[in-house]
Amino acid sequence: MRWKCTVAYDGTEFCGWQSQANRLAVQDVIEARLFEIFKRFVRIHGSGRTDAGVHARGQVFHFDANWKHAPEALLRALNRNLSPAVRITRVEAVDDTFHARFSAHQKRYHYYFQLHSADPFEARYVWSVPYPKLDMHLLEEAVRCFEGTHDFRGFAGKVLPCENTVKTLTSAGVFKENNCFVLSLTGSGYLYRMVRKIMGALVMVGVGKIDICFIERRLRLENLQYPLMTAPACGLFLEEVLY
Repeated sequence: MRWKCTVAYDGTEFCGWQSQANRLAVQDVIEARLFEIFKRFVRIHGSGRTDAGVHARGQVFHFDANWKHAPEALLRALNRNLSPAVRITRVEAVDDTFHARFSAHQKRYHYYFQLHSADPFEARYVWSVPYPKLDMHLLEEAVRCFEGTHDFRGFAGKVLPCENTVKTLTSAGVFKENNCFVLSLTGSGYLYRMVRKIMGALVMVGVGKIDICFIERRLRLENLQYPLMTAPACGLFLEEVLY
């Protein structure tokens, strides 16, 4: 029987979503709890990786296991004795053809930032941009450059051999939420650190270090030798996986 689960987590203390040797990942915590429930190792398959320090409100994973009770009982069992930094928010039975990664159509990421120092209760979840005179009008104009289909290799932390660097962002925008600004990106796929590179580039535009034409040229792969700022992981959330 296949189970689709949605999970939220605070990524601050984890090395990321995916298991790594001698380091604690979100995947390890969930699989340890599944071992306690089913008395055997159960592998989970996520919709994709999130890096060290990155958070999620809507990460999705699936696993196969026989469970004779209602999904609500499995949800309660999963959350019992789970790390307080990880919370399963939904469990549902799905067809065996469902795959958390390969069935996904799009993912939505939000990056939270503000123009003043975060208080102690926000600092783990928002980037306090060190430029108080950031021009938000320029930033909001620049973000529209990223909508559509582009080769994003100039906005990746690293590119693997033979990796397809052409991605489509169906929406890209910035909005205000309480005392934070939020960069919202929805797309079919992302490169390593792509959202954080885009966020860094937007801040560079907002403080006058580069202009919007620079972003347009970089999307045409014309100025890849120029280094871009990478926004810190703390402000990044995987908001939703769309199926």
